[in-house]
Amino acid sequence: MNSDLTAAITLVCTSGVLNLYLGFYVFAKRHNYTHIARLFILQAVCVTIYCMASAFGLMSTTLEAIKFWTVVQYAGMPFSPPLGLLFVMQYLGIRIAPKWRNALFIIPAISLIMVATNDWHQLHYRVFEIDPALGAPYVRQEIGVWYMIHGLFTFASMFVAFLLILSRWRETAKAYRPQIVSLLCGQLVPMLTAFVYLIGFTPPGIDPVPMVLWLSSLLYLWSIRTSRLFTIMPIAKDAIFNGINDGVMVLDETNRLIEFNQACKSMFPSLHRSMFGTDFAKVWHELAGASFPFGLDTAADNGEIRLPAADRSERTYQVRTSPLRHGNDSKGLLLIFTDITELKRLQVKLEYQAYYDELTQIYNRRAFFQSCKREYAEAQEHASAFTVILMDIDHFKSVNDTYGHAAGDQLLVHVVNVCRSQLEEGALFARYGGEEFVLALSGYTASEGEALANRMRAGLEAQPLAKEEGVIPVTISLGVAEAEKGTEETLYQLLNRADKALYAAKHEGRNRVRVYGGVKAF
Repeated sequence: MNSDLTAAITLVCTSGVLNLYLGFYVFAKRHNYTHIARLFILQAVCVTIYCMASAFGLMSTTLEAIKFWTVVQYAGMPFSPPLGLLFVMQYLGIRIAPKWRNALFIIPAISLIMVATNDWHQLHYRVFEIDPALGAPYVRQEIGVWYMIHGLFTFASMFVAFLLILSRWRETAKAYRPQIVSLLCGQLVPMLTAFVYLIGFTPPGIDPVPMVLWLSSLLYLWSIRTSRLFTIMPIAKDAIFNGINDGVMVLDETNRLIEFNQACKSMFPSLHRSMFGTDFAKVWHELAGASFPFGLDTAADNGEIRLPAADRSERTYQVRTSPLRHGNDSKGLLLIFTDITELKRLQVKLEYQAYYDELTQIYNRRAFFQSCKREYAEAQEHASAFTVILMDIDHFKSVNDTYGHAAGDQLLVHVVNVCRSQLEEGALFARYGGEEFVLALSGYTASEGEALANRMRAGLEAQPLAKEEGVIPVTISLGVAEAEKGTEETLYQLLNRADKALYAAKHEGRNRVRVYGGVKAF
Protein backbone atom coordinates (compact mmCIF):
# COMPACT_ATOMS: atom_id res chain seq x y z
CA MET A 1 0.00 0.00 0.00
CA ASN A 2 1.60 3.27 -1.12
CA SER A 3 1.86 6.40 1.00
CA ASP A 4 -0.77 8.33 -1.01
CA LEU A 5 -3.31 5.56 -0.45
CA THR A 6 -2.43 5.40 3.24
CA ALA A 7 -2.95 9.17 3.56
CA ALA A 8 -6.29 8.92 1.78
CA ILE A 9 -7.48 6.12 4.06
CA THR A 10 -6.33 8.09 7.09
CA LEU A 11 -8.27 11.18 6.04
CA VAL A 12 -11.39 9.16 5.26
CA CYS A 13 -11.21 7.35 8.61
CA THR A 14 -10.70 10.69 10.37
CA SER A 15 -13.86 12.01 8.72
CA GLY A 16 -15.76 8.87 9.74
CA VAL A 17 -14.54 8.96 13.35
CA LEU A 18 -15.29 12.67 13.75
CA ASN A 19 -18.81 12.25 12.38
CA LEU A 20 -19.37 9.23 14.61
CA TYR A 21 -18.21 11.28 17.59
CA LEU A 22 -20.50 14.16 16.58
CA GLY A 23 -23.47 11.82 16.31
CA PHE A 24 -22.85 10.28 19.73
CA TYR A 25 -22.10 13.68 21.30
CA VAL A 26 -25.37 15.21 20.14
CA PHE A 27 -27.31 12.04 20.93
CA ALA A 28 -25.94 11.97 24.50
CA LYS A 29 -27.07 15.56 25.03
CA ARG A 30 -30.28 15.32 22.99
CA HIS A 31 -32.47 16.14 26.03
CA ASN A 32 -30.80 19.56 26.23
CA TYR A 33 -31.28 20.31 22.56
CA THR A 34 -34.23 21.11 20.35
CA HIS A 35 -35.82 18.60 17.95
CA ILE A 36 -33.55 19.93 15.21
CA ALA A 37 -30.72 17.80 16.65
CA ARG A 38 -32.44 14.58 15.48
CA LEU A 39 -31.88 15.46 11.84
CA PHE A 40 -28.26 16.28 12.56
CA ILE A 41 -27.76 12.91 14.26
CA LEU A 42 -29.27 11.06 11.28
CA GLN A 43 -27.06 13.00 8.89
CA ALA A 44 -23.98 12.25 11.00
CA VAL A 45 -24.86 8.55 10.95
CA CYS A 46 -25.22 8.58 7.14
CA VAL A 47 -21.91 10.40 6.68
CA THR A 48 -20.21 7.96 9.08
CA ILE A 49 -21.49 4.99 7.05
CA TYR A 50 -20.31 6.68 3.85
CA CYS A 51 -16.83 7.44 5.21
CA MET A 52 -16.18 4.09 6.94
CA ALA A 53 -17.42 2.11 3.93
CA SER A 54 -15.21 4.24 1.69
CA ALA A 55 -12.22 3.47 3.93
CA PHE A 56 -12.91 -0.27 3.77
CA GLY A 57 -13.30 0.02 0.01
CA LEU A 58 -9.85 1.64 -0.23
CA MET A 59 -8.42 -1.32 1.66
CA SER A 60 -10.09 -3.89 -0.59
CA THR A 61 -8.08 -5.99 -3.02
CA THR A 62 -10.84 -7.59 -5.11
CA LEU A 63 -13.57 -6.16 -7.33
CA GLU A 64 -16.27 -8.04 -5.38
CA ALA A 65 -15.13 -6.43 -2.10
CA ILE A 66 -14.98 -2.99 -3.71
CA LYS A 67 -18.51 -3.44 -5.09
CA PHE A 68 -19.78 -4.56 -1.69
CA TRP A 69 -18.35 -1.52 0.12
CA THR A 70 -19.66 0.73 -2.65
CA VAL A 71 -23.16 -0.55 -1.94
CA VAL A 72 -22.59 0.11 1.78
CA GLN A 73 -21.47 3.66 0.90
CA TYR A 74 -24.77 4.20 -0.84
CA ALA A 75 -26.60 3.15 2.31
CA GLY A 76 -25.41 6.47 3.75
CA MET A 77 -24.08 8.87 1.11
CA PRO A 78 -27.24 9.63 -0.97
CA PHE A 79 -29.36 10.16 2.17
CA SER A 80 -26.98 12.70 3.71
CA PRO A 81 -27.70 15.69 1.36
CA PRO A 82 -31.53 15.62 1.76
CA LEU A 83 -31.10 15.19 5.52
CA GLY A 84 -28.77 18.18 5.48
CA LEU A 85 -31.33 20.17 3.50
CA LEU A 86 -34.10 19.30 5.96
CA PHE A 87 -31.80 20.20 8.86
CA VAL A 88 -31.13 23.62 7.32
CA MET A 89 -34.82 24.22 6.58
CA GLN A 90 -35.83 23.37 10.12
CA TYR A 91 -33.00 25.52 11.46
CA LEU A 92 -34.29 28.46 9.40
CA GLY A 93 -37.88 27.81 10.43
CA ILE A 94 -39.01 26.76 6.93
CA ARG A 95 -41.87 24.30 7.13
CA ILE A 96 -42.37 21.52 4.63
CA ALA A 97 -45.32 19.17 4.31
CA PRO A 98 -44.65 15.55 5.38
CA LYS A 99 -45.36 14.21 1.89
CA TRP A 100 -42.68 16.45 0.36
CA ARG A 101 -40.27 15.64 3.16
CA ASN A 102 -40.69 11.94 2.46
CA ALA A 103 -40.39 12.55 -1.30
CA LEU A 104 -36.84 13.81 -0.79
CA PHE A 105 -35.72 10.27 0.02
CA ILE A 106 -37.19 8.58 -3.06
CA ILE A 107 -34.17 9.23 -5.31
CA PRO A 108 -31.63 8.23 -2.59
CA ALA A 109 -33.53 4.97 -2.01
CA ILE A 110 -33.59 4.26 -5.76
CA SER A 111 -29.86 5.08 -5.97
CA LEU A 112 -29.12 2.46 -3.29
CA ILE A 113 -31.14 -0.14 -5.18
CA MET A 114 -29.51 0.83 -8.49
CA VAL A 115 -25.99 0.41 -7.10
CA ALA A 116 -26.85 -2.90 -5.45
CA THR A 117 -28.26 -4.27 -8.72
CA ASN A 118 -25.97 -2.47 -11.14
CA ASP A 119 -24.52 -5.71 -12.59
CA TRP A 120 -27.97 -6.47 -14.01
CA HIS A 121 -28.69 -3.19 -15.81
CA GLN A 122 -25.62 -0.86 -15.74
CA LEU A 123 -27.91 2.16 -15.29
CA HIS A 124 -25.81 3.63 -12.52
CA TYR A 125 -22.34 2.60 -13.70
CA ARG A 126 -21.94 1.65 -17.33
CA VAL A 127 -18.42 0.46 -16.46
CA PHE A 128 -17.18 -0.43 -12.98
CA GLU A 129 -13.89 -2.30 -12.89
CA ILE A 130 -10.45 -2.27 -11.31
CA ASP A 131 -8.22 0.27 -13.00
CA PRO A 132 -5.96 -1.80 -15.33
CA ALA A 133 -3.01 0.58 -14.85
CA LEU A 134 -3.24 1.34 -11.13
CA GLY A 135 -4.75 -1.89 -9.85
CA ALA A 136 -6.94 -2.41 -6.78
CA PRO A 137 -8.40 -0.54 -5.00
CA TYR A 138 -8.43 2.05 -7.79
CA VAL A 139 -11.54 1.82 -9.94
CA ARG A 140 -12.20 2.82 -13.54
CA GLN A 141 -15.81 3.77 -13.97
CA GLU A 142 -18.10 5.26 -16.57
CA ILE A 143 -21.28 6.83 -15.28
CA GLY A 144 -24.75 5.77 -16.43
CA VAL A 145 -28.08 7.56 -16.73
CA TRP A 146 -29.14 7.09 -13.13
CA TYR A 147 -25.75 8.26 -11.86
CA MET A 148 -26.45 11.60 -13.57
CA ILE A 149 -29.90 11.80 -11.95
CA HIS A 150 -28.43 10.88 -8.59
CA GLY A 151 -25.59 13.42 -8.99
CA LEU A 152 -27.91 16.25 -9.98
CA PHE A 153 -30.21 15.55 -7.03
CA THR A 154 -27.29 15.40 -4.58
CA PHE A 155 -25.76 18.61 -5.89
CA ALA A 156 -29.16 20.38 -5.92
CA SER A 157 -29.86 19.38 -2.30
CA MET A 158 -26.55 20.83 -1.10
CA PHE A 159 -26.79 23.90 -3.32
CA VAL A 160 -30.33 24.77 -2.21
CA ALA A 161 -29.31 24.34 1.43
CA PHE A 162 -26.29 26.59 0.81
CA LEU A 163 -28.43 29.31 -0.80
CA LEU A 164 -31.03 29.17 1.99
CA ILE A 165 -28.36 29.66 4.63
CA LEU A 166 -26.67 32.43 2.67
CA SER A 167 -29.97 34.27 2.23
CA ARG A 168 -30.25 34.70 6.02
CA TRP A 169 -26.73 36.02 6.59
CA ARG A 170 -27.60 39.72 6.75
CA GLU A 171 -30.53 39.30 9.14
CA THR A 172 -28.58 37.11 11.56
CA ALA A 173 -27.13 38.61 14.73
CA LYS A 174 -23.34 38.53 14.95
CA ALA A 175 -23.52 36.21 17.94
CA TYR A 176 -25.08 33.53 15.71
CA ARG A 177 -22.97 33.99 12.59
CA PRO A 178 -20.42 31.34 13.60
CA GLN A 179 -23.26 28.86 13.18
CA ILE A 180 -23.92 30.22 9.70
CA VAL A 181 -20.25 29.82 8.78
CA SER A 182 -20.18 26.19 9.92
CA LEU A 183 -23.44 25.39 8.13
CA LEU A 184 -22.26 27.07 4.93
CA CYS A 185 -19.00 25.13 4.99
CA GLY A 186 -20.88 21.95 5.78
CA GLN A 187 -22.63 22.29 2.42
CA LEU A 188 -19.90 24.01 0.42
CA VAL A 189 -16.94 21.71 1.16
CA PRO A 190 -18.45 18.41 -0.11
CA MET A 191 -20.27 20.21 -2.95
CA LEU A 192 -17.10 21.79 -4.36
CA THR A 193 -15.07 18.61 -3.83
CA ALA A 194 -17.67 16.53 -5.68
CA PHE A 195 -17.73 19.05 -8.50
CA VAL A 196 -13.95 18.99 -8.82
CA TYR A 197 -14.04 15.19 -8.78
CA LEU A 198 -16.66 14.99 -11.53
CA ILE A 199 -14.75 17.28 -13.89
CA GLY A 200 -11.59 15.14 -13.43
CA PHE A 201 -9.35 17.47 -11.42
CA THR A 202 -8.64 14.88 -8.70
CA PRO A 203 -6.49 11.74 -8.77
CA PRO A 204 -8.29 8.97 -10.71
CA GLY A 205 -9.96 5.99 -9.14
CA ILE A 206 -10.69 7.44 -5.67
CA ASP A 207 -13.68 9.47 -4.43
CA PRO A 208 -12.15 12.52 -2.65
CA VAL A 209 -15.36 13.68 -0.93
CA PRO A 210 -15.02 11.55 2.26
CA MET A 211 -11.42 12.77 2.58
CA VAL A 212 -12.52 16.37 3.19
CA LEU A 213 -15.58 15.78 5.39
CA TRP A 214 -13.38 15.95 8.50
CA LEU A 215 -13.17 19.70 7.90
CA SER A 216 -16.96 20.08 8.00
CA SER A 217 -17.06 17.89 11.10
CA LEU A 218 -14.54 20.08 12.94
CA LEU A 219 -16.51 23.21 12.04
CA TYR A 220 -19.73 21.63 13.33
CA LEU A 221 -18.01 20.57 16.54
CA TRP A 222 -16.58 24.05 17.02
CA SER A 223 -20.01 25.60 16.43
CA ILE A 224 -21.68 23.24 18.91
CA ARG A 225 -19.11 23.92 21.62
CA THR A 226 -18.64 27.68 21.16
CA SER A 227 -21.77 29.19 19.62
CA ARG A 228 -24.36 26.90 21.23
CA LEU A 229 -25.67 25.32 18.06
CA PHE A 230 -28.94 23.44 18.86
CA THR A 231 -29.22 24.95 22.37
CA ILE A 232 -30.37 28.35 21.14
CA MET A 233 -33.08 29.33 18.72
CA PRO A 234 -32.73 28.96 14.94
CA ILE A 235 -32.34 32.06 12.79
CA ALA A 236 -36.04 32.40 11.98
CA LYS A 237 -36.92 32.26 15.66
CA ASP A 238 -34.09 34.68 16.36
CA ALA A 239 -35.60 37.10 13.83
CA ILE A 240 -38.95 36.84 15.62
CA PHE A 241 -37.22 37.10 19.00
CA ASN A 242 -35.53 40.35 17.97
CA GLY A 243 -38.51 41.62 15.99
CA ILE A 244 -41.16 41.66 18.72
CA ASN A 245 -41.92 44.89 20.55
CA ASP A 246 -41.71 43.30 23.98
CA GLY A 247 -38.35 43.27 25.69
CA VAL A 248 -37.27 39.76 26.65
CA MET A 249 -34.50 38.62 28.97
CA VAL A 250 -33.64 34.93 29.29
CA LEU A 251 -32.20 33.65 32.56
CA ASP A 252 -30.77 30.21 33.17
CA GLU A 253 -31.71 27.97 36.09
CA THR A 254 -29.32 29.89 38.39
CA ASN A 255 -30.81 33.28 37.38
CA ARG A 256 -27.85 34.32 35.26
CA LEU A 257 -28.51 36.41 32.16
CA ILE A 258 -27.96 34.34 29.00
CA GLU A 259 -29.91 36.23 26.32
CA PHE A 260 -31.91 39.38 25.55
CA ASN A 261 -33.56 40.76 22.43
CA GLN A 262 -33.23 44.04 20.55
CA ALA A 263 -36.38 45.53 22.10
CA CYS A 264 -34.92 44.93 25.56
CA LYS A 265 -31.71 46.65 24.46
CA SER A 266 -33.78 49.67 23.37
CA MET A 267 -35.57 49.77 26.72
CA PHE A 268 -32.32 49.49 28.67
CA PRO A 269 -29.50 51.08 26.61
CA SER A 270 -26.83 50.09 29.15
CA LEU A 271 -27.67 46.41 28.63
CA HIS A 272 -24.73 44.72 26.91
CA ARG A 273 -23.71 41.23 25.84
CA SER A 274 -20.74 41.44 28.17
CA MET A 275 -23.32 40.91 30.94
CA PHE A 276 -23.99 37.35 29.74
CA GLY A 277 -23.32 34.95 32.58
CA THR A 278 -23.83 37.67 35.22
CA ASP A 279 -26.29 37.19 38.06
CA PHE A 280 -29.54 38.97 37.21
CA ALA A 281 -29.67 40.85 40.52
CA LYS A 282 -26.37 42.53 39.64
CA VAL A 283 -27.48 43.18 36.05
CA TRP A 284 -30.73 44.79 37.18
CA HIS A 285 -28.97 46.97 39.74
CA GLU A 286 -26.75 48.30 36.96
CA LEU A 287 -29.77 48.94 34.73
CA ALA A 288 -32.19 50.45 37.24
CA GLY A 289 -30.06 51.37 40.24
CA ALA A 290 -32.30 49.35 42.55
CA SER A 291 -33.29 45.81 43.42
CA PHE A 292 -35.68 43.93 41.15
CA PRO A 293 -39.13 44.40 42.73
CA PHE A 294 -40.46 40.93 41.92
CA GLY A 295 -39.49 37.42 42.91
CA LEU A 296 -37.68 35.13 40.49
CA ASP A 297 -39.27 31.87 41.54
CA THR A 298 -40.50 29.32 39.02
CA ALA A 299 -44.12 30.48 39.16
CA ALA A 300 -45.49 32.81 36.51
CA ASP A 301 -46.06 36.32 37.82
CA ASN A 302 -46.67 39.84 36.58
CA GLY A 303 -46.53 43.40 37.84
CA GLU A 304 -45.72 46.96 36.85
CA ILE A 305 -42.61 49.08 37.31
CA ARG A 306 -41.81 52.71 36.54
CA LEU A 307 -38.32 53.59 35.36
CA PRO A 308 -36.68 56.81 34.17
CA ALA A 309 -35.96 56.97 30.44
CA ALA A 310 -32.96 58.50 28.67
CA ASP A 311 -34.99 61.65 27.85
CA ARG A 312 -35.71 62.11 31.60
CA SER A 313 -39.31 61.04 31.16
CA GLU A 314 -40.78 58.13 33.06
CA ARG A 315 -41.73 54.89 31.37
CA THR A 316 -44.11 52.26 32.74
CA TYR A 317 -43.46 48.59 32.00
CA GLN A 318 -45.56 45.53 32.62
CA VAL A 319 -43.24 42.76 33.75
CA ARG A 320 -44.18 39.11 33.30
CA THR A 321 -42.14 36.14 34.42
CA SER A 322 -42.55 32.81 32.71
CA PRO A 323 -40.65 29.65 33.67
CA LEU A 324 -38.77 27.69 31.02
CA ARG A 325 -39.31 23.99 31.51
CA HIS A 326 -38.24 20.77 29.85
CA GLY A 327 -40.56 18.11 31.16
CA ASN A 328 -40.66 18.61 34.92
CA ASP A 329 -37.23 20.22 35.07
CA SER A 330 -36.75 23.99 35.31
CA LYS A 331 -34.41 25.27 32.60
CA GLY A 332 -34.59 28.98 33.35
CA LEU A 333 -36.87 31.96 33.29
CA LEU A 334 -38.22 34.45 30.78
CA LEU A 335 -38.62 38.09 31.84
CA ILE A 336 -40.95 39.90 29.43
CA PHE A 337 -41.10 43.71 29.53
CA THR A 338 -44.03 45.42 27.79
CA ASP A 339 -43.94 49.21 27.50
CA ILE A 340 -47.40 50.30 28.63
CA THR A 341 -46.54 53.97 29.15
CA GLU A 342 -48.96 55.25 26.53
CA LEU A 343 -51.61 52.76 27.64
CA LYS A 344 -51.30 53.97 31.24
CA ARG A 345 -51.50 57.59 30.09
CA LEU A 346 -54.63 56.80 28.12
CA GLN A 347 -56.04 54.87 31.06
CA VAL A 348 -55.39 57.81 33.40
CA LYS A 349 -56.92 60.19 30.85
CA LEU A 350 -60.03 58.03 30.45
CA GLU A 351 -60.38 57.65 34.22
CA TYR A 352 -60.02 61.39 34.60
CA GLN A 353 -62.65 62.01 31.94
CA ALA A 354 -64.93 59.51 33.64
CA TYR A 355 -64.74 61.30 37.02
CA TYR A 356 -63.94 64.93 36.27
CA ASP A 357 -65.92 67.63 34.56
CA GLU A 358 -64.12 68.50 31.32
CA LEU A 359 -64.77 72.26 31.58
CA THR A 360 -64.25 73.07 35.26
CA GLN A 361 -61.83 70.19 36.11
CA ILE A 362 -63.69 69.35 39.32
CA TYR A 363 -65.59 66.14 40.10
CA ASN A 364 -68.60 65.33 37.92
CA ARG A 365 -71.92 64.07 39.27
CA ARG A 366 -70.94 60.38 39.04
CA ALA A 367 -67.67 60.86 40.90
CA PHE A 368 -69.42 62.96 43.54
CA PHE A 369 -71.93 60.27 44.39
CA GLN A 370 -69.27 57.56 44.38
CA SER A 371 -67.09 59.41 46.90
CA CYS A 372 -69.85 61.07 48.86
CA LYS A 373 -71.67 57.81 49.59
CA ARG A 374 -68.50 56.46 51.16
CA GLU A 375 -67.88 59.58 53.26
CA TYR A 376 -71.55 59.80 54.27
CA ALA A 377 -71.53 56.15 55.40
CA GLU A 378 -68.40 56.76 57.51
CA ALA A 379 -70.00 59.84 59.10
CA GLN A 380 -73.12 57.86 59.98
CA GLU A 381 -71.03 55.02 61.40
CA HIS A 382 -69.08 57.40 63.68
CA ALA A 383 -72.09 59.65 64.38
CA SER A 384 -70.15 62.72 63.17
CA ALA A 385 -71.52 65.83 61.51
CA PHE A 386 -72.06 65.84 57.76
CA THR A 387 -73.34 68.76 55.71
CA VAL A 388 -73.99 69.30 51.99
CA ILE A 389 -74.29 72.58 50.10
CA LEU A 390 -76.05 72.98 46.77
CA MET A 391 -75.28 76.19 44.86
CA ASP A 392 -76.64 77.70 41.68
CA ILE A 393 -75.37 80.65 39.58
CA ASP A 394 -77.94 83.41 39.52
CA HIS A 395 -79.31 84.47 36.12
CA PHE A 396 -76.87 82.25 34.24
CA LYS A 397 -79.16 81.97 31.22
CA SER A 398 -79.10 85.72 30.72
CA VAL A 399 -75.28 85.62 30.63
CA ASN A 400 -75.39 83.06 27.83
CA ASP A 401 -78.04 85.07 25.97
CA THR A 402 -76.17 88.37 26.36
CA TYR A 403 -72.51 87.42 26.02
CA GLY A 404 -72.67 84.01 24.31
CA HIS A 405 -71.99 80.46 25.43
CA ALA A 406 -68.20 80.95 25.42
CA ALA A 407 -68.61 83.65 28.06
CA GLY A 408 -70.95 81.35 29.95
CA ASP A 409 -68.24 78.66 30.01
CA GLN A 410 -65.70 81.20 31.27
CA LEU A 411 -68.12 82.22 33.99
CA LEU A 412 -68.50 78.59 35.14
CA VAL A 413 -64.72 78.24 35.41
CA HIS A 414 -64.50 81.59 37.23
CA VAL A 415 -67.11 80.53 39.78
CA VAL A 416 -65.27 77.24 40.45
CA ASN A 417 -61.91 78.97 40.90
CA VAL A 418 -63.28 81.54 43.34
CA CYS A 419 -65.14 78.91 45.35
CA ARG A 420 -62.15 76.57 45.49
CA SER A 421 -60.05 79.36 46.96
CA GLN A 422 -62.31 79.20 50.04
CA LEU A 423 -62.09 75.40 50.36
CA GLU A 424 -59.63 73.16 52.13
CA GLU A 425 -57.47 70.76 50.13
CA GLY A 426 -59.36 67.59 49.20
CA ALA A 427 -62.85 69.05 49.65
CA LEU A 428 -65.53 67.10 47.81
CA PHE A 429 -66.60 69.75 45.30
CA ALA A 430 -68.43 68.78 42.09
CA ARG A 431 -70.43 70.08 39.18
CA TYR A 432 -73.93 68.82 39.83
CA GLY A 433 -75.30 69.73 36.42
CA GLY A 434 -75.47 72.83 34.20
CA GLU A 435 -74.78 75.89 36.38
CA GLU A 436 -75.39 73.97 39.63
CA PHE A 437 -72.63 72.74 41.98
CA VAL A 438 -72.53 70.61 45.11
CA LEU A 439 -70.18 70.52 48.09
CA ALA A 440 -69.99 67.78 50.74
CA LEU A 441 -68.47 68.69 54.11
CA SER A 442 -67.61 65.82 56.43
CA GLY A 443 -67.29 67.00 60.04
CA TYR A 444 -69.14 70.29 59.38
CA THR A 445 -72.33 71.30 61.15
CA ALA A 446 -75.04 73.28 59.40
CA SER A 447 -73.87 76.55 60.96
CA GLU A 448 -70.28 75.91 59.87
CA GLY A 449 -71.52 75.05 56.39
CA GLU A 450 -73.58 78.22 56.33
CA ALA A 451 -70.52 80.31 57.24
CA LEU A 452 -68.48 78.72 54.45
CA ALA A 453 -71.33 79.21 51.98
CA ASN A 454 -71.49 82.90 52.85
CA ARG A 455 -67.75 83.30 52.34
CA MET A 456 -68.03 81.78 48.87
CA ARG A 457 -71.07 83.94 48.05
CA ALA A 458 -69.35 87.11 49.22
CA GLY A 459 -66.14 86.22 47.39
CA LEU A 460 -67.96 85.83 44.08
CA GLU A 461 -69.96 89.01 44.58
CA ALA A 462 -66.70 90.87 45.13
CA GLN A 463 -64.94 89.29 42.12
CA PRO A 464 -66.95 89.75 38.92
CA LEU A 465 -65.68 88.23 35.67
CA ALA A 466 -63.66 90.77 33.71
CA LYS A 467 -63.88 90.51 29.92
CA GLU A 468 -63.07 92.70 26.96
CA GLU A 469 -66.78 93.31 26.47
CA GLY A 470 -67.01 94.51 30.05
CA VAL A 471 -67.40 93.22 33.59
CA ILE A 472 -69.90 90.45 34.15
CA PRO A 473 -71.26 90.49 37.72
CA VAL A 474 -71.86 87.08 39.25
CA THR A 475 -73.78 85.95 42.32
CA ILE A 476 -74.83 82.56 43.59
CA SER A 477 -77.60 81.17 45.73
CA LEU A 478 -76.84 78.34 48.16
CA GLY A 479 -78.84 75.80 50.12
CA VAL A 480 -77.37 74.05 53.18
CA ALA A 481 -78.56 70.87 54.89
CA GLU A 482 -77.03 68.84 57.71
CA ALA A 483 -77.56 65.12 58.10
CA GLU A 484 -79.84 64.15 60.97
CA LYS A 485 -78.11 61.89 63.45
CA GLY A 486 -79.79 58.73 64.65
CA THR A 487 -81.94 58.37 61.54
CA GLU A 488 -81.68 56.20 58.46
CA GLU A 489 -81.76 59.19 56.14
CA THR A 490 -80.16 58.50 52.78
CA LEU A 491 -77.75 60.75 50.92
CA TYR A 492 -80.42 61.44 48.33
CA GLN A 493 -82.84 62.58 51.04
CA LEU A 494 -80.16 64.86 52.47
CA LEU A 495 -79.50 66.37 49.04
CA ASN A 496 -83.23 66.84 48.56
CA ARG A 497 -83.37 68.91 51.75
CA ALA A 498 -80.41 71.00 50.53
CA ASP A 499 -82.21 71.49 47.22
CA LYS A 500 -85.29 72.78 49.07
CA ALA A 501 -83.08 75.23 50.96
CA LEU A 502 -81.55 76.36 47.64
CA TYR A 503 -85.05 76.86 46.23
CA ALA A 504 -85.88 79.01 49.23
CA ALA A 505 -82.75 81.14 48.67
CA LYS A 506 -83.64 81.73 45.02
CA HIS A 507 -87.29 82.35 45.88
CA GLU A 508 -86.29 85.07 48.33
CA GLY A 509 -84.34 87.02 45.73
CA ARG A 510 -81.08 85.08 45.09
CA ASN A 511 -77.53 85.93 46.19
CA ARG A 512 -78.10 84.47 49.61
CA VAL A 513 -77.65 81.34 51.74
CA ARG A 514 -80.42 79.37 53.33
CA VAL A 515 -80.21 76.44 55.73
CA TYR A 516 -82.86 73.75 55.66
CA GLY A 517 -85.01 74.25 58.77
CA GLY A 518 -83.51 77.69 59.46
CA VAL A 519 -85.20 81.09 59.53
CA LYS A 520 -87.05 81.98 56.36
CA ALA A 521 -85.96 78.72 54.76
CA PHE A 522 -89.35 78.23 53.16
